[in-house]
Amino acid sequence: MQTDNAHLLDIRDLRVEGESDGQWSTLVDGVSLTLRRGEVLGLVGESGAGKSTLGLAALGYVRPGCRITGGQVIFDGRDLLSLPEDQRRPLRGHRISYVAQSAAASFNPAHSLMNQTIETAVQRHLMPATEARNAATQQFRRLSLPHPDSIGKRYPHQVSGGQLQRIMTAMAMHCGPDLIVFDEPTTALDVTTQVEVLASIREAVEARGTAAIYITHDLAVVAQMAHRIMVLRHGKLVEEGETQAMLDAPQQDYTRSLWAVREVQKTTLQAAEKPLLTIQGLNFSYGKAGPKALEGIDLTVPRGRTLAVVGESGSGKSTLGRVIAGLNVADSGQVTFDGQVLPRRIGQRDKDLMRRIQLVHQSADTALNPRHTVRELIARPLETFHRLRGSERERRVQELLEMIELGPRYADRLPSELSGGQKQRVNIARGLAAGPDLMICDEVTSALDQLVQEGILRMLLNLQAELQISYFFITHDISTVRAIADGIVVMHHGRIVEAGPRQDVLSPPHHPYTELLLGSAPQMRTDWLTDLLASRAASASAP
Repeated sequence: MQTDNAHLLDIRDLRVEGESDGQWSTLVDGVSLTLRRGEVLGLVGESGAGKSTLGLAALGYVRPGCRITGGQVIFDGRDLLSLPEDQRRPLRGHRISYVAQSAAASFNPAHSLMNQTIETAVQRHLMPATEARNAATQQFRRLSLPHPDSIGKRYPHQVSGGQLQRIMTAMAMHCGPDLIVFDEPTTALDVTTQVEVLASIREAVEARGTAAIYITHDLAVVAQMAHRIMVLRHGKLVEEGETQAMLDAPQQDYTRSLWAVREVQKTTLQAAEKPLLTIQGLNFSYGKAGPKALEGIDLTVPRGRTLAVVGESGSGKSTLGRVIAGLNVADSGQVTFDGQVLPRRIGQRDKDLMRRIQLVHQSADTALNPRHTVRELIARPLETFHRLRGSERERRVQELLEMIELGPRYADRLPSELSGGQKQRVNIARGLAAGPDLMICDEVTSALDQLVQEGILRMLLNLQAELQISYFFITHDISTVRAIADGIVVMHHGRIVEAGPRQDVLSPPHHPYTELLLGSAPQMRTDWLTDLLASRAASASAP
């Protein structure tokens, strides 16, 4: 698509530092970029590369514990860094918007989704409340949210993570900004919803001439969205160029390592005689009069194996995981764990049962106590379940930190001092610290860049081979399913539509819904999204 030559954003020689343990370290080291109106710039790089720090700097903002030590951020001719805060603040949410990686940590739980979506427009008198609500509803509809006319009446805890991420995207687009910073906006979305959101974002950029910085670790996604790509590592620019040229012929070894196709091989395990977990006739509803979120669920998780559960946002994947963990109480049906019928409520389970079944949440931002250090977070289950104290506890904390590839230097950091991927690794380590037999992994790699994903998956598979841990692995990433699953369950509207061994479910013929999921996984070519949308439009118009 064609873009205007007028520069909207110029970041020049930006330098940002962050404080940890009383020491300042460099987060962004002399990075410069230029963004034209209507242009999308993709920022890629592994966790901790400085992508989000650079994106926030485009708003003239840094996180607490960080400081800008040099450079300029010139937006529409004005250096945001030299403006007083009372002149910067009105630009945010109006002319410059930000879509955070973790929507769950960004919404106020006490206010409805609609009120939060229209708040900026109404408070700044950009449009009357009625007009703002109508515009928000239209945006909900464009983003394929269910019940767009009424979903705004709900509160953040009443929608799925993927739905919340789309509402945050609608909020960012609501005032028609000149620049939007998208920080992993589709991380929490299933592949079918991701297609609709990507199409909506691209449509908004093209129709309104909106510029965007698109931060992602998903190279197939950035191929659909960006005109240019910048690769960052350790806060420095590695290389940049036009998207097609960067995909075809990256110049630097590090970029080529990101682009490389990586496959984690699933270790072949001896089938267990008895399953670890069996679910029979499970039903669950939110409230007595509410619709069924789960209906007639039957499945088995073998000992030392991985069952991957896939499906779009709202299909019941996370709800099922919470029922197994005892956080949601089933209406009927039975869950049997290692030959024992599980009490439905977690409060009715003894400490050893709670230790043996661990839930690793999708959003580390909301799962980790922001006032506890990494050491305290990992040590808690060691104390609770294994009664480890002193040097023995510290030794195990260090082992777990090495296992998740962070190392001892992160032990005294708070969650706010970690990147999104680092927080998720701590989240995983805390679950591993309990020594579980079953880990319910709810999108645990969705926030991680591809290099770190590979390491985490290898780690999980190695632990499985060594300790015979079973994984109930909730994900929307088809490549992850191929890498880690022994069996696959496909869910849609609270029901299982297809289930079986990995090779059977992923090989044709597929159930129509499974076919939709597989066909919606992005590919590493710039015209993939365009071709997919054209194909679907042609199918919809065919007699």
